[in-house]
Amino acid sequence: MPRVGPGTCLSVAGMNDRHRPETPDAGKTPSTSAPSQSPQHHVSRRPVLLAAFLGAGSLTGCSLIPGSSSAGGSSSSAKPKAPAPASPSAAPSPTASATASATATATDGALAGWSLEEKVGQLMMVGVDATAPKDSSTEAVDTHHVGNIFIAGRTTAGGQATQKVIASFTGKVGPGTTRSTPMLVATDQEGGEVQVLSGSGFSEIPSAMDQSTQSRDQLVAAARTWGKELADVGVNMNLAPVVDLVDTPRPTTNEPIGKWGREYGHDAATVSSQAGAFAEGMQASKVIPTYKHFPGLGRVTANTDTSAGVVDSTTNRSTDAAVGVFANAIAAGAQVIMVSSATYTLLDASAPAVFSSKIVTEMLRTEMGFSGVVITDDVSAAVQVQSVAASDRAVQAIRAGCDIVLASADPTVAADMIKALITTAQSDPAFAARVDESATRVLNLKKSLQS
Repeated sequence: MPRVGPGTCLSVAGMNDRHRPETPDAGKTPSTSAPSQSPQHHVSRRPVLLAAFLGAGSLTGCSLIPGSSSAGGSSSSAKPKAPAPASPSAAPSPTASATASATATATDGALAGWSLEEKVGQLMMVGVDATAPKDSSTEAVDTHHVGNIFIAGRTTAGGQATQKVIASFTGKVGPGTTRSTPMLVATDQEGGEVQVLSGSGFSEIPSAMDQSTQSRDQLVAAARTWGKELADVGVNMNLAPVVDLVDTPRPTTNEPIGKWGREYGHDAATVSSQAGAFAEGMQASKVIPTYKHFPGLGRVTANTDTSAGVVDSTTNRSTDAAVGVFANAIAAGAQVIMVSSATYTLLDASAPAVFSSKIVTEMLRTEMGFSGVVITDDVSAAVQVQSVAASDRAVQAIRAGCDIVLASADPTVAADMIKALITTAQSDPAFAARVDESATRVLNLKKSLQS
C-alpha cells in the first residue's frame, strides 16, 4: 500500500483505509514533558552495504539537495549492543538443503509442537475495522489461527470504544486459535492525514513534516505520549514512522507521501534523525515502530493503492540516500520494516518489491544485515498487485523473504491466502522452512514486548 494507511492511505475515494489521510476530529495536545528513553534494540549484524552507508560520515554531516536522485549515503552513530534474535539472521536460500538447519532450529525451539496451520497463522495480519469489524476478520482468528490484527479505517469514538473493539479480538487468544500466543495489534497512527484513532484519549498528532520542526528531545517525548495512548487501548505496534526520502524538485507530486506531508524532511539526515525520534518515543511506551516503505516510496508519482504499474526507476543499491535512511534505522535497532509494493527497475524490474527475493532477501537481509521482521504493505486490495491472485500474493511474499502478510483493506482474501500458504508448505520443504523461519521471527518479536 502506498502509505496513507497501513502503508499509504489517503482521504481520497478509492484508496485503501491504510493509506487514506484524514485529519482527526478531536484530540489532546501532545505532551512533551516526558523524559526520553533509549529503546531496546534487536539487530545482529550489518554487512557490506550497511557498512558502506555508515562509513560515509556522521549523520549530521550528510544531506541531499532537493531534486537529486542519489547522493552519498547517510550515516549514524555506532550501533548499540543488542541481544541476538533466536531466529536465523539471514533468509534461507531456495534449496531445501540450505534451509535444513533453520528448520531444525525453529521446530526444536520456539515452534516445537506447533501445527503448520498455527505457524501460518502467525504470518498473517488481518484488518479489523475500527468501528464495525467484518465477519471475515473474526473468522480469520476463530477458524484460521490468524495471530495478528490491524485496526483499520478511521474512528473518532475515542479510547474506550477502541479498547472494546480490540479486546473483542485479543480475547480470542487461546489454545484453539493462536496457541495462546498474544497478538500483534497494529494500526496507522502517523499523524496528520494518517491517523486511524482519534477522539477522547488520543492526541491530535501533527504531520511528519510538522513533527520534524520540533527538537529531537521534544519529539521523543511527544511520541512517548502518543505511544502510551496506543498502549492503553491494546495497540502494541504502530505502522510508522515513514522514512521515505522525498528528494524530488516538487515533493507534492509524490502521490503517496509528499502530497500529504508524510515525510520527515527532504534530506536523509533530517529524516533519519526525526523519524528515529518518533520511533524511540513509541518504543519507550512498549509500542513497536515500523519503518516504511522499503526501499523507499519518495520518488514515485502514483499511489500503489489506487494505481497499477507504479515504478521507481531511480533508487539503487550503491550508497543511495533513500536506502541509507533504512540502513540508519537498522543501525539504530529497527525491529520491523515494511516493504513497498512498487517496482524498482534498478533493483529488480521483474516484480514488485514485496514479491522480490532480490530486494527482501538479497538486499535487505543479506547485504544490509536486517534480522528483524519484514511486513508487506497491504496486499489485499492495492491495485498495484491485483494482477496476482490473492493466494499467490501471500505465497510470493513469504517466498521472497517477508515474514508477515498484511491483508488490511480487504480481510475477506485472508482465507485464500492462508490456504495457499499451507498447501505450498505441505508440498515444498524449502517453503515449509521459510514458514518456520518467519514464524520464529514473529514469535521473537512478540517476546520482545514482554522484556
